[in-house]
Amino acid sequence: MTMLLLMASLGAAFSGTVLYAYYEYRLNKNEQRVTNFINTFDKQFKGAINAIDTEREDAKNQIKQQLEPLQKVAAEGTTLDTLLKNASPSVWFVHTLDENGQPSVGTAFVVASDSNQTLLLTSFNTVRAATHQPGPTVSVTRGSEDDKVQLWTWQEAKDLALLILQKPNQPRLNWSGDSPAVKTGDRVFAVSGLGAGGGSITQGLVADVSGTGIMSDTQIAPMFQGGPLINSKGDVVGVASRAYAPLGFPSDGVFFSVPIRSACDQVLRCPSGTPNAPGQQGH
Repeated sequence: MTMLLLMASLGAAFSGTVLYAYYEYRLNKNEQRVTNFINTFDKQFKGAINAIDTEREDAKNQIKQQLEPLQKVAAEGTTLDTLLKNASPSVWFVHTLDENGQPSVGTAFVVASDSNQTLLLTSFNTVRAATHQPGPTVSVTRGSEDDKVQLWTWQEAKDLALLILQKPNQPRLNWSGDSPAVKTGDRVFAVSGLGAGGGSITQGLVADVSGTGIMSDTQIAPMFQGGPLINSKGDVVGVASRAYAPLGFPSDGVFFSVPIRSACDQVLRCPSGTPNAPGQQGH
């Protein structure tokens, strides 16, 4: 009997050991699975975070690229006051009459000046009636100044006219030295001598450039014709026009400006690339 009890005790002990060992095995397996799951989850989580960060940066870069044109426009928009302020001392408002006795207006700007007088370039279309004799008086205004000017010469085909102002040492605008002066997509600005602050400015984009003209969507109202078309540096690249049509027909919604160097073909003498002083023009 004692032997049976001993054997039963040993059997129970052995069974307990086996069960405990199995329990330890299952526990270790579960712990390993949990550890593997955690490690895998950590890797996947970190991968997901990295993917999100990458997508976020890509999205930011895409948004930045899409905003760049708008930012460029906005940045250039903030320069309007500066461009106008720099150009205004050289720009005059032109007023006269047309063939029917109705007001004809435009803008002129200084292209040469010496100790005696000043040359202003403007639109032939504005002063057309004054090319006939007897013709109406042509006057220019800048701020509180209002002066009569003399129509000196003109080139109807390019809508250019040259005026003489009896005022010495007037500031002139720089001409662009780049070739070409502008290219397709560039922003350009037309300046008028009429405005509450001494002038006004409008802007547009260049649609096409050729040797005969600069086509842009800059809206050239009558008061802007004959005025300077400038680049973002403030350099003159052309003469704003409402009448110049190098294609032989008007183009809706766009205007052609005469390249500034074309003024040297007939209206001005520019042996060194810039106009001679008024006394050396020889017209």
